[in-house]
Amino acid sequence: MAILRLVRGDITGEKVDAIVNAANQALVGGGGVDGAIHRAGGPDIMAACDRIRDSRGGCVTGSAVMTTAGKLDARAVIHTVGPRYRDGDAGEAELLASAYRRSLELARDNGLRTVAFPSISTGVYGYPIEEAADIAVGTVLEFMDMEPDALDEVRFVLFSDDDLAVYQGVYERLSGA
Repeated sequence: MAILRLVRGDITGEKVDAIVNAANQALVGGGGVDGAIHRAGGPDIMAACDRIRDSRGGCVTGSAVMTTAGKLDARAVIHTVGPRYRDGDAGEAELLASAYRRSLELARDNGLRTVAFPSISTGVYGYPIEEAADIAVGTVLEFMDMEPDALDEVRFVLFSDDDLAVYQGVYERLSGA
């Protein structure tokens, strides 16, 4: 059975099999988590994104692709695209859940046993942290329940104490912990 951990920190320093990147559809790098991962991982990650973009055109919202981790202390980076938040009635919840689920499936399918997630879509994409945390934690717990032997550990690496507190509250409510 996989363990779910909630930690405060910088995702680029996590020692896991896969770090999940909150990417954009074009896989061209950006700000926030995306920019930090590309800066810390070096040019090999962007070169791999370039190859994916050349062959597939990028990554659609709610989907995920995998690249090398470059200089990061991980085996791979899983790039997933979360939705831009509009009003909560434009399919955002389904797309955000899909981004988490597809990332977990990609890790499982590639034998990656430990995965670190940021809080997807809650930065410049504007998703309210409470709603996003509910979807993120709920999707991961559901995956772990349905496939208890697929992974060893899933970590949410939150950048601020406030975000960590929100995720902890959601985890306690959803898990009964």
